[in-house]
Amino acid sequence: MFGIYTSRAIRAPRAGIKHNQIFGPFWAGFAVWLVRPIERALVARRVSPIVITLTSLFACAVGGVAIATDHLAAGALLYLTGGILDLLDGRLARALGRQSEAGALFDSVSDRWAELAMLAGFAWRLRDDGAWPLAVMAAIAGSLMVSYTRARAEGFGLELKSGAMQRAERILLVVLGTLLAAAFSARPSTAGYVTSTLGITLALCGGLSIWTAIGRWVEGYRALCARAVGAKLVTLRIPTDEPPKGRR
Repeated sequence: MFGIYTSRAIRAPRAGIKHNQIFGPFWAGFAVWLVRPIERALVARRVSPIVITLTSLFACAVGGVAIATDHLAAGALLYLTGGILDLLDGRLARALGRQSEAGALFDSVSDRWAELAMLAGFAWRLRDDGAWPLAVMAAIAGSLMVSYTRARAEGFGLELKSGAMQRAERILLVVLGTLLAAAFSARPSTAGYVTSTLGITLALCGGLSIWTAIGRWVEGYRALCARAVGAKLVTLRIPTDEPPKGRR
């Protein structure tokens, strides 16, 4: 199946499929292809996109509780489920013709609460483990500032989507790290690596997210400065009715 998809994906256009620097158009298209049967079933039943958004939020909230209570594998799978549903709600809204500013606001705010719910679970799980709570704080700060910087820039008419640690990458990194920690916890001989694995995962997530947020900050600042300079140059070009020198 993967080979068939690969041959078709090379020739097929991927217009409308969101992708970024890490997950390029091929892998973004492949992810959409994987969830397309679910999408078609939801469209056929005309399920409201808001229901999918709320289900994604609920999955992440329960996932955070699972992490806090040391059910790492369950928490990771719930977080992954929430991420998949987040991919579906926007596509479902477009397919059903239910796109709206209210829906976009609801989805964006829900995404932030979902991520905070998961990270709160990690904060509780690592609360007594040395400096690792600082890694959770970095992950919270980075994830919020990546989203806030983009949203603030959009208010000025800029579109900032650059950076290596956007929401899809954060979900994938946290899920993989948590599943690895869950595998370590399954054996007494490797149980001692669980906390450090979780801490390192969140430290990486936090550090890379902060780097992405700062990169967007600088990119947006430069773009606005360039726009301001351009506006001043246009203002200084005062038209005149006098003929150029050398002409009578």
